[in-house]
Amino acid sequence: MPAGMGRGLGPRGFLTDEEKENMPKVTKGLLLRILSYLKPYWLQFVFVFVAILLSAGIGLLPSVITGRVVDEALVGTDISLLIKLLLMAFATLTVSQVIGVLENYINAWISQRIIFDMKNQMYDHLQHMPHSFFTSEKQGDIITRMNTDISGVSSVISGTLSSIVSNIATVVTTLVALFSMSWKLAIVGVIVIPLLILPTKSVGKTRWKLLTESQAKNDEMNQLINETLSVSGSMLVKLFTREEKEYDRFVDVNEEVTQLALKEQRSGKWFHVIMGMFTQIGPLLIYFAGGYLIITKLDPTLTVGVITATVALVNRLYRPVQALLNIQVDFTRSLALFTRIFDYFDKENTIVSKPNGEKPEVTCADIDFNHVSFSYVPDIPLLTDIDFTVPGGQMFAIVGPSGSGKSTVVNLIPRLYDVCGGSVTVAGVDVRDFDLTYLRERIGVVTQDTYLFNGTIRENLLYAKDTATQEEIEAACRTASIHDFIVSQPDGYDTVVGNRGLKLSGGEKQRLSIARVILKNPEILILDEATSALDSISENAIQDALEVLMEGRTSIVIAHRLSTILKADKILVVKDGVIAEQGSHEELLEAGGTYRELYETQFRQILEYESERK
Repeated sequence: MPAGMGRGLGPRGFLTDEEKENMPKVTKGLLLRILSYLKPYWLQFVFVFVAILLSAGIGLLPSVITGRVVDEALVGTDISLLIKLLLMAFATLTVSQVIGVLENYINAWISQRIIFDMKNQMYDHLQHMPHSFFTSEKQGDIITRMNTDISGVSSVISGTLSSIVSNIATVVTTLVALFSMSWKLAIVGVIVIPLLILPTKSVGKTRWKLLTESQAKNDEMNQLINETLSVSGSMLVKLFTREEKEYDRFVDVNEEVTQLALKEQRSGKWFHVIMGMFTQIGPLLIYFAGGYLIITKLDPTLTVGVITATVALVNRLYRPVQALLNIQVDFTRSLALFTRIFDYFDKENTIVSKPNGEKPEVTCADIDFNHVSFSYVPDIPLLTDIDFTVPGGQMFAIVGPSGSGKSTVVNLIPRLYDVCGGSVTVAGVDVRDFDLTYLRERIGVVTQDTYLFNGTIRENLLYAKDTATQEEIEAACRTASIHDFIVSQPDGYDTVVGNRGLKLSGGEKQRLSIARVILKNPEILILDEATSALDSISENAIQDALEVLMEGRTSIVIAHRLSTILKADKILVVKDGVIAEQGSHEELLEAGGTYRELYETQFRQILEYESERK
């Protein structure tokens, strides 16, 4: 056995306290579910297992041939036999390597196909999860399930599963060969194995502890790097002149990481030295026992070649035996990996289309909120008895204090969330009875938080209508007052906007978002503070475009600017999750309620400020 047999122990050989606490329960259902992903590739698995068995059998031959080289060729001084046996040994090694390459290739193919299947299934499943899933789950957790966890299935298939079969085959065939040659020497060789395993376990636990501490400190250092060297983080550091303090923090953490790494490496080096010494004990004991049996003539059938072959075969036992002792760890981690993946697969999609969902005509259709109640958290209502009607073709404005539930109200129309009580109807049909795709295709939404994919301007616009012509794209952008800006860029419509549109200003992103909705040409329009990132000049230009867009469409606008509110057919005032007031601007001012308070504290100040600028 090579001196470096202990390398790579640590996390692989031991379960963490968290893993022990969250150890998955092995059930027939879980195992059958895992096997369902392997079943389509059962024929390839048969080839893999046959290859493993052949490799294990052929792997014995070089050691057996070595014994014949000693007994027949060297002792018999037969040069031709020596050459013949050496060529046989070379041939068996070559065949074994070729079989190994074939096995690895098939294993890799199976693993990647299973990963391909699972990623497709996971992506499709997550794409159809309700919006609430993405607001409650951490984005990092979602990406981990999609990439790290599912990609980890590769190590389960090509690593854990294959290695268990391979190690069992190697141990069984080697033990059969050992005891068939000399049961006495075989017993001596097997007795030595605990001398290697016990110290490996002991030292491995120490290294595992150091590795765990080192990983924790590495995570702390990565967090520091991520926070202070990101775009927003580095700006904050500069604005508060914290460069020196952050540098000192980094040096301290980096020093701890370095010291832990040195400790782990030192323990590893001494471990390798000790294990290198232990690996020689087995062969020495076999040579001693074999020599004693030959010299004392206690076993007249024993030869030097048999002793040599036994030493080679015993060395072949050490690694697979040690690996098999970690079966519980590997098996537990494999089940835990699948459990985490299945946990996401089992998350219920609560917002789905009904079979044969309705597809009514919604052009200039009424939108009715019928005594709607809603809550994100049970027993903590956010909306209570929301009841109003937007007549077809009219534009309603929703105003209210921050956090009053304005965005939640409009999010119920395209079923980003479902009501907890009451109903939302469009054209007299409950939105829950609609074909979901049909419903959302007929609703255009412009949000305050504009999102753009990291692609070109053209690609982001085509997201609304992938069959749009260049003329249609340009017409939409002219309407949104963004065309001149786009053509002034070196790459025009092929300009890359950066991650989340980082290379564009807030106003430019918002105008692109409006152009995208114009290109979609929806029957129902929802504007959630769609002009909040625009200056007054840009807003006036966009308002004209939006008025054209809203003409003949049923529209709901969440607004914070009085100029937008005044153009509404009716104003709804939302406060503390209820419709506190509704009416025209003059009616609400005269009522002297929440709207007048908002007007006095926000709208009039903005109006006066804009008047002064003019």
